[in-house]
Amino acid sequence: MSEIKGQQCHFCNAKELTLREDEIDIPYFGKVFVLSMECTACGYRKADVEPAEQKEPCRYTLEVDSEEDMSIKIVKSGEARLKIPHVITMEPGPASEGYITNIEGLLERIKKMIQSAGDAEDDESAKKKARNLIKKLNKVIVGREKLKIILEDESGHSAIISDKAQKTKL
Repeated sequence: MSEIKGQQCHFCNAKELTLREDEIDIPYFGKVFVLSMECTACGYRKADVEPAEQKEPCRYTLEVDSEEDMSIKIVKSGEARLKIPHVITMEPGPASEGYITNIEGLLERIKKMIQSAGDAEDDESAKKKARNLIKKLNKVIVGREKLKIILEDESGHSAIISDKAQKTKL
């Protein structure tokens, strides 16, 4: 892993930004570069995952239907769109991060986002909707409810690594 400390942060201008780059080999996916930035002064963080080789645009669809599915690996680039019908759509953009996780880790991330959005709402019906979505995700995590996950990436830099996942071209 290479690391460069003491860089200037784009947000707070302090020279407390650390840049990291690591190359790892992910089974069934290939070599990727994991890139990250973190500022200890203001707390800014950004991460991305980029494959070492060129890929074709792709769409992965996975039906999560058991507790065992929680360990399925996901590689999501910052350019990917993540859809969970009737729950959330996460669009790519400047704030979009790349990461490597599993289904459970992904659902925990989404629960935090929904909780944060629900807490910010003044409308009681919106708060209730957020609570219900979190309950639904908790049921999925323990295998009592099904859920579809769709991962679309124009750059081809994302994957759901499982024989259960269906891969198609965009």
